[in-house]
This record gives sequence, C-alpha cells and structure tokens, in this order.
Amino acid sequence: MTDEPRHFLEIDDVSTDELGAILDRADEYKRAQHNGEAHEDLDGQTLGMIFQKPSTRTRVSFETGMTQLGGHAVFLGEDDIQLGRGEPLKDTSRTLSRYVDAVMARVFKHENAEVLAEYATVPVVNGLTDDAHPCQTLADLQTIRELEGGFDGVSAAWVGDGNNVAQSFAVGCALTDIDLTVATPEGYGIDDAVVERARELGGNLAVTNDPVEAATDADVIYTDVWISMGQEDERDVRMQAFEGFQVNSELLSYAPDASVMHCLPAHRGEEVTDAVVESDQSVVFDQAENRLHAQKALLSWLLE
Repeated sequence: MTDEPRHFLEIDDVSTDELGAILDRADEYKRAQHNGEAHEDLDGQTLGMIFQKPSTRTRVSFETGMTQLGGHAVFLGEDDIQLGRGEPLKDTSRTLSRYVDAVMARVFKHENAEVLAEYATVPVVNGLTDDAHPCQTLADLQTIRELEGGFDGVSAAWVGDGNNVAQSFAVGCALTDIDLTVATPEGYGIDDAVVERARELGGNLAVTNDPVEAATDADVIYTDVWISMGQEDERDVRMQAFEGFQVNSELLSYAPDASVMHCLPAHRGEEVTDAVVESDQSVVFDQAENRLHAQKALLSWLLE
C-alpha cells in the first residue's frame, strides 16, 4: 500500500477516463457473477465498514462484494467501536489503517468522511454522507449505460429533493455528458456549489421548479425520497412543499419511453407511485443490483 492512497469521497474524485474504466470493470464483474465465474481479485483483503446510518443496500452490497472478490468485510457500527464512546475520528482512521486494506464509511457529516481520508493510509470510500452518495452514482451510470448503450445524447431528469443522491448524480452526469434537468421545489434545490462544479466539468445542467419541464421527452426520470434520515421532524412542511413533484403516470405521459430510477428505499405513494415502481419502465432493481458490481469494480480499482 502506498503512503498516499486514492480515496473516493465524491464522484469527481475520478476522471472521466477513470470512471469509464471502473464501469467497464463493473460490467465484467456482472457478467462473471451471472455466469458463475470466480473473480477473486481481492483475495485475502479486508474492508472495514463504518456505519453511523443504517442501510440495506450499502451494507449487503459491500459485504457480498468483498466475499465474491475473495476478501472479507467487517461491519463496524458506531456503538460497536470506540467511535461511539468518543474516540476521535482521526484515531479510528489511523488504527483501522493498521488492520484493513480499505475503509468504507456511511456517516452523516461529509467532513467526517474527509477526516477519515485525511488520516488514513488506506483508501477510504464514501458509502454516503449528507452531501454526497458517489457509490450510488456509479451504479446509476452503469444502469444508464446498459439501458442506452452509452451516454451520447442521453437526457435525464431529476424530480424531487436536491439531496445527496441528486448532487452526486448531477456531477456524474457532467462527467459523462448526460444532459440533466433538475426539478425541485423552491428552496430544495441542489447546492449552488454543486451546480457550479458540474458546469465547470462541462455538464449541460439545467435547474427548474417545474417537474413537467424536466421530465418532457427525457430518457431517464430519477427521484428519491422527500424526507431523508434525520429530516423526520420536517415531514409536514416537506409534504406540502413537494406537492406536484410525484413521479406518477401523469408525469410519465410527458416521457412515455423514459426509464424510471430510484435509489431505494422508496416511499411508495409519496415521491413515486406503487404503479410506477412496478411498471415496465422501472429499473430500480437493476440499479440496486448494480451497486454490487460497481462497488466491486471501485474497490478492486482502488486496491490494485
């Protein structure tokens, strides 16, 4: 392991070419797994997984992925390690670096992931923070590439909350030249700094408060929950603010050939209807599966 490991805290921590290489490897791993072929490229290596936030897809996909790669994953809940008893993050990071080959952290504050990376001597992967979810974007881009045969000429719409998933997706679209329109209620958009970053990367990013404008003739329509973990006390205000932003059959009438994406878990009947999730246009479970393959590709790329 080098003294200066590569970390993956934001989707643009990799270049466009590096992103393409990771997605190519994800496709290879997907084919291998579906064909029952061994691909133990991380034989004997260990991933430490820090969780401040609960998860289904993140934990299972990383843990299963390490097993399929011939390695091992260790679940480290906040209350299971000294972090929950007040140990500084920098001490946790330096200690774990002596034990494991990489660290994945699913935490609240983005700066916590940055501190872990600053003091680690092994790669640190952002499994989700309040600001970004780059591993989800890897899976999203793999899914879009499978659906569209590439990224050229693809248009996408984000409809709903400008949350961490939206922010990483916006930058990911910029890296791959996907035209993206983000439709959010006023006051719930993605951060101005993220918009600027995406545009500096050459992304064709538009923002609006009109979901119909965003969705019309889109190839992909993406949504996520309106009330994320830690926002439960805002429920009544948010439900009122997001009225009219549901992804439903009426909205899909403006993009009848669009694929519908959602990072899950979905609050059916809120940001998306049950009928849409269960429709032929839904690719939400392809996205969920691709978390496994994309993350395996990322880990093996980081640990080469």
